[in-house]
Amino acid sequence: MATEFRLPELAEGVTSATVTSLLVAAGDTIEAGQAVVEVETDKAAAEVPSPVGGTVASIQAKEGDTLNVGDLILEVDEAAAPAAQPEPEPEPAPPKKAPPPKARAKPEKPTPKKRPAAKPEVKAPATKPAAKSTSVAAAPSVRRLARELGVDINTVEGSGAGGRVLEPDVRAAANADAAEVPAETVTAPDDTAVEASEGREAMSTIRRRTAERLTEAWQTIPHVTNFDKADITDFEKLRKRAGDQVAAAGGKLTVTAVLVKVICAALKKYPQVNASVDMEQGEVVYKDEYHIGVAADTEHGLLVPVVRNADHLTLTQVCVELTRLAEAARTRKLAIEEMQGGTFTISNLGGIGGTGFTPIVNPPQVAILGVSRARVEPVYTDGRFEPRTMLPLALSYDHRAVDGADGARFLRFVAEALEQPLILMLEE
Repeated sequence: MATEFRLPELAEGVTSATVTSLLVAAGDTIEAGQAVVEVETDKAAAEVPSPVGGTVASIQAKEGDTLNVGDLILEVDEAAAPAAQPEPEPEPAPPKKAPPPKARAKPEKPTPKKRPAAKPEVKAPATKPAAKSTSVAAAPSVRRLARELGVDINTVEGSGAGGRVLEPDVRAAANADAAEVPAETVTAPDDTAVEASEGREAMSTIRRRTAERLTEAWQTIPHVTNFDKADITDFEKLRKRAGDQVAAAGGKLTVTAVLVKVICAALKKYPQVNASVDMEQGEVVYKDEYHIGVAADTEHGLLVPVVRNADHLTLTQVCVELTRLAEAARTRKLAIEEMQGGTFTISNLGGIGGTGFTPIVNPPQVAILGVSRARVEPVYTDGRFEPRTMLPLALSYDHRAVDGADGARFLRFVAEALEQPLILMLEE
């Protein structure tokens, strides 16, 4: 009797997901805990494992389907599970110890002449459709790359362990496909040149959800942005001196990490910035927890992992947590819960450049801090100009909850805390 495998609840509040890749095919033998499908939700991608082992009897979902929690994905025949054990049969490795035959064949000169003819076939598997089953071993990122390049991953010969398809294999297959396109198909008449230069691409789930939320934010939140600069000349000297100590703990002492702690102190002083707006009830809802989201630019789109209860962490712990979250965001290993529940967001574009920007509030939050690249500028102090390192800051806030004066005070507090860390101690 077949066991039904349905889409489980991936995280609190997540009710649906889009199937981005099926990792098995009907007839495949799987083990309990083996990933069988890759799905994408509003903000994250995840591989979903089967709770049982056996043979895949049928697959009811297909790539591109949007499923609700409880929808059927596939059926597994558990009775056929023992059939997976004949795997160890590849143990006839002993015959491989018989290189002697090769040694005997060496004297024969005809064999070396035949070898060159076999070489072209080594490259061919990159696009050979017949030599591959409908299911191959490959990481989600590799499968995604194959989809983006228009390569059928089931036709790619893997060079990794156990035939696993790697990124270079997919790129080689894409190049091979491109080389096969006849030259005449590339040239187009002049009257279609404009059309040929245009293209459409379906939004990923993350991009679509980001677009929806930003549209909602822009249409419903009356944004105001305050600008300020922090003199971080002395701060930078301290940060570089303490960097090795934090690195020894597994983190990186960055401006963003310090800002996470500074923001916690600022939110406690200005609670109206750590809030949300309930227009139906006509209330401002004040939060008593400090979960700081940090926007991360990844090749998959904008992700915002959250440092939870940041006010209870030491600066070193914040650095370690940010390092972990950044790596998870890059490799799409972020759990959905790690991007939920933020009460304030920091977006630091200083590593890219620019002199300033106006970030958009991420609802239901009421404020977001934008950070640009620090620059050495002449600053007039004590009757003379001095070169000082100035950090541009921008605070966008929801004017329904935060008044302009409070927004300006909040941002000045943040700037002064970076300039004079003693302020934080006096506030505690």
